[in-house]
Amino acid sequence: MTSAESPEVPVLVRQEWCKGCGICIAMCPKKVLEAAADGKVVLARPEDCIKCETCEIMCPDFAIRVVGGRSKEVARGREDVADARA
Repeated sequence: MTSAESPEVPVLVRQEWCKGCGICIAMCPKKVLEAAADGKVVLARPEDCIKCETCEIMCPDFAIRVVGGRSKEVARGREDVADARA
């Protein structure tokens, strides 16, 4: 993964998978993403990211991953429910 090496970076972009379609850029409610010179997405304003996961969900190439996003919290909650039932 590129675009991030530190845990504070909320969005990881796998550049080799990105085809530069721009869907993630268009869908980001906080305009965190931008196109690089080659048309592929880059994280331009990580401090504005709200981890809504729209970019990850909309990416047709699975090139984006949101670190610590809401779906991880939902999955953790499901595990807690399963543990309580056991």
